[in-house]
Amino acid sequence: MAFGTETYTERPDAGKLPGKKQNIAVDCWFTSKGKTIPRMFKYQDEEGILHSVSGLRILCQEEKYYCGVPTLEYLCEVIQDQYRTQVKLIFLLEEHRWMLCP
Repeated sequence: MAFGTETYTERPDAGKLPGKKQNIAVDCWFTSKGKTIPRMFKYQDEEGILHSVSGLRILCQEEKYYCGVPTLEYLCEVIQDQYRTQVKLIFLLEEHRWMLCP
């Protein structure tokens, strides 16, 4: 008879990273307790023009594993050129690299 005494130590995996991804540079605040808070990011478009996006509003933050790779995922609201949109900022913990998923 099973009583649910088994311990599952595997982390839930979210599979493959969704959508189109773009490498970005992020200005991030680190609190005294180790929490990361992105404040702005920069990206380069297809023509090579560098764009700076500030005034991020973080809607939620989640720790995820994509194909076993630990990440921090931020759902942010961005207001740029009077347009409001939501984007995902993903921080790959092992590589110390940021990505944008529009």
